[in-house]
Amino acid sequence: MNIALLPLLPLLTVLLPPLAIRSGRTICALATVLPAGAALVMLAAAAPAVYRGEILSAKYSWLPQIGLSFSFFLDGLGFFFAALILGIGLPIIIYARYYLSEHDPMGRFYAYLLLFQGAMVGIVVSDNILLLAIFWELTSLGSFLLIGYWNHLPEARQGARMALVVTGGGGLMLLAGFLLLGHIAGSYELSEILRRGDTIKTSPHYLPVMLLVLGGAFTKSAQFPFHFWLPHAMAAPTPVSAYLHSATMVKAGVFLMARLWPVLAGTEAWFLIVSAVGLTTMLVGAWIALFKDDLKAILAYSTVSHLGLMTMMLGLGTPMAAVVAVFHILNHATFKVALFLSAGIVDHETGTRDVRRLGGLLRLMPISSSLALVAAGSMAGLPLLNGFLSKEMMLEEMIHTRYAGSRWIMPTLATTGALLSVAYSARLAIAAYLGPARTDYPHHPHEPRLGLWLPVAVLVVPVVAIGLLPALLAGAIVERTALAVIGSQALPSYHLAIWHGFTSALLMSAVAFIGGAALLVLHGAFDRLRGSVPRPDAKRIFDQTVNGATAAARALVATLHTESLPRYLAVIIVAAIFVGVIGFASGIHAPGGRALLPIHGPALVIWAILLVTSLAVAVLHANRLLTLILTSIVGLGVSLAFIQFSAPDLALTQISVGVVMTIMMLLALNLLPRTTPMEPGWVRQARDGVIACAAGLGLAGLAYAVMTRDFQSISEYHLAQSKPGGGGANVVNVILVDFRGFDTFGEIIVLTIAALAIYALLDSSLRGAAAQRLAAMHQGDETADAHPLMLVVVTRVLLPLALTVGTFIFLRGHNHPGGGFIAGLIVAVALLMQAMASGYAWTAERLRLNAHTMLGLGVLLAGLTGLGSLLFGRPFLTSTFGYIRLPVIGEFELASALVFDTGVFFAVVGTVLLSLAQMSRVEARAEREPVPKGPTDIQLPRPPPAPVTVNGKEV
Repeated sequence: MNIALLPLLPLLTVLLPPLAIRSGRTICALATVLPAGAALVMLAAAAPAVYRGEILSAKYSWLPQIGLSFSFFLDGLGFFFAALILGIGLPIIIYARYYLSEHDPMGRFYAYLLLFQGAMVGIVVSDNILLLAIFWELTSLGSFLLIGYWNHLPEARQGARMALVVTGGGGLMLLAGFLLLGHIAGSYELSEILRRGDTIKTSPHYLPVMLLVLGGAFTKSAQFPFHFWLPHAMAAPTPVSAYLHSATMVKAGVFLMARLWPVLAGTEAWFLIVSAVGLTTMLVGAWIALFKDDLKAILAYSTVSHLGLMTMMLGLGTPMAAVVAVFHILNHATFKVALFLSAGIVDHETGTRDVRRLGGLLRLMPISSSLALVAAGSMAGLPLLNGFLSKEMMLEEMIHTRYAGSRWIMPTLATTGALLSVAYSARLAIAAYLGPARTDYPHHPHEPRLGLWLPVAVLVVPVVAIGLLPALLAGAIVERTALAVIGSQALPSYHLAIWHGFTSALLMSAVAFIGGAALLVLHGAFDRLRGSVPRPDAKRIFDQTVNGATAAARALVATLHTESLPRYLAVIIVAAIFVGVIGFASGIHAPGGRALLPIHGPALVIWAILLVTSLAVAVLHANRLLTLILTSIVGLGVSLAFIQFSAPDLALTQISVGVVMTIMMLLALNLLPRTTPMEPGWVRQARDGVIACAAGLGLAGLAYAVMTRDFQSISEYHLAQSKPGGGGANVVNVILVDFRGFDTFGEIIVLTIAALAIYALLDSSLRGAAAQRLAAMHQGDETADAHPLMLVVVTRVLLPLALTVGTFIFLRGHNHPGGGFIAGLIVAVALLMQAMASGYAWTAERLRLNAHTMLGLGVLLAGLTGLGSLLFGRPFLTSTFGYIRLPVIGEFELASALVFDTGVFFAVVGTVLLSLAQMSRVEARAEREPVPKGPTDIQLPRPPPAPVTVNGKEV
């Protein structure tokens, strides 16, 4: 079995539920069950190997240069958490089918759920900590989408933002910790890191690593003082609360502490920090839960408390504490998910979750209420239920723990936490389910549909079964998982049993039950006392912090973002000059040994023209049209320099780009004022002149220093390998589509993004204030000959010729100057000339090519070419070539790079067409003339009709 499929199956089928919803809600739920169920079946198939002590692994290279790989491994700990995630996910999916209303977009909900599920499984089976960090952030994104699923509710949006900010910030801390951890261990593979615990613990960077990793774990698992986000996330639908905030996401932090236990635990710092934070969280969460009136709020804070218990046990750093933590993770997942789903049933059937308006539901809903009472009893730690066993083991471990030299602190506080757990569990059970039935419910309750209470029953079964037969049903699971946590081959002596005799832990448990009952009786008095004592409101503190940070960011942006391009350029150029001066002052200077090339007359003339033209652009920039013409002359001069140095491909590219940009700018001039705004004062001009001269002299000096020194160029390799390695004699084209194909692929993606950005920016000119400014700038028709006949005829004749030349340039590009980029520019010029000659409207009406489709097709073709190489076990974008002989035609070369070049061609043409189409939409209001019709598409002027005389009068 390939364990990489465990996270990939849910992730690759994310789009399946939105498509399946067209066939009905049941089919949509089934489409979600199938990938989750398939992953669970695959996991079950791996169980025999894992429980024999084997570690299954899979590894695929991704970015080996930085240590990032698709590597996964499955041991007892990963298997345990993956089973919880996938196993509990199935009843959640079924429950959600009947919980969500007809108006809720179920397909979107299940898509988010699969996204989160795949990311969560990815966390627990990742062998590469950088890959784990990616999945970690993906769970934050998935939880954000699920918490804010009911986005029409302000509290849902607030809860989603709060969860994203807290867990996302913790994820950044975790990433920093992982980078340091990998640096210390010399590897980013977890399987290697776990073997180097001594190296990590003795490193001077151990404490920063531990604090950063714990920062990520504490925020994810809602540990104090980051506990406040979890209750506010309860605005999500109940299936989300049950799945994310009880069984999976909030346990990611606990999983991380367990996974890194062999390399981080066992030190004094770990014990003092982790156990104290866990104990504080357990007490704070339990105390708050006791006074909440909303069922989900009670369960949310109780989840915070139990997460604190797990953290506390892992913080003790002893193997036995790790066993207890694993056992309680299992027990908590079963009874807490059942309780959350039961709260959803209560809300679904009664219309309220307020315990002050509930009571007596056991009489009205006997099945679902009985299941909820069993789960609540396990949360309280009643005997014969699984929660009792792990609570007793926790109390026993606390007896043997000293903190700050005292043997009483940990047992006393742990007993207090158990006491509070009894109190809030009993309050939930009594207030909602026991007592006489009421008649003032918002909706009259009755037993829900099978699809709602059956998942609860499935989860309650292990609550009772493990409580009665712990060694038989949970012994192997706890043992194999705990062995993976502590990283050794042996565990301390222990046994899971219902009865351990009259022990100190039993006495502490009895105190907890008696104290919990007393606290419940005095609940009202304690509530009034609590209300009279001022206490911090975590939500208010969070909101104030966010508002303060937002205000500070706005002030900083207002100071730095002045919307002045000259100022930005000045800062950038001055910074570059400063760095250059420092480098020059601190370096060693020696004259270069390479002789200068002789200066030829034509080159000197071209240089003089370039110099004069550049100065003219700076002086005459107020005239936009003249500036554009001068700029095109500069580009032409540069292309001549390329020709002189035997670079015909670069010259062709420079000329083509220059022509396209010149025509595009000419077409865009109508969108701009005729002249530049008011010139700055002479002081600013002098300052800018000094900066420009300094930068120019610095660049000239740097170029001179480089060109007068010998250096080893990679060009020799490319020239030697162009034909045998890439199958082409044109080394420039081979570099673009083969040797540096990945760069080119990135560039066409950037080009596509730029085209879409132009489209979006020009779209704003179609309406609002921008459209009004554009209309005000329009000067009206300046000539009656808007479409000169000669220009129209010439461009019509040139169009097929240019297309033919473009095709020729494209096909010859692998062995001669040309290629997809230049061919695309030539075709773009041919199309742009039509717009120049006949206007936007005429051109737009006749364009049959969808620019968006061409852009997408270009990127898709280039990407598929790269993926094709992966099918043959070669690196991404590796091209191949061969020679084919056909009758009559003879032998010719066929290269896969041709398909990649086709993608480049489509991307270039699509970019120009999209820009042209959008400009034509913007200019449509400025076109006063109708679209020309007729043989030459030119509207010829018609003589005025002769006057007609009727009864001696002209009419």
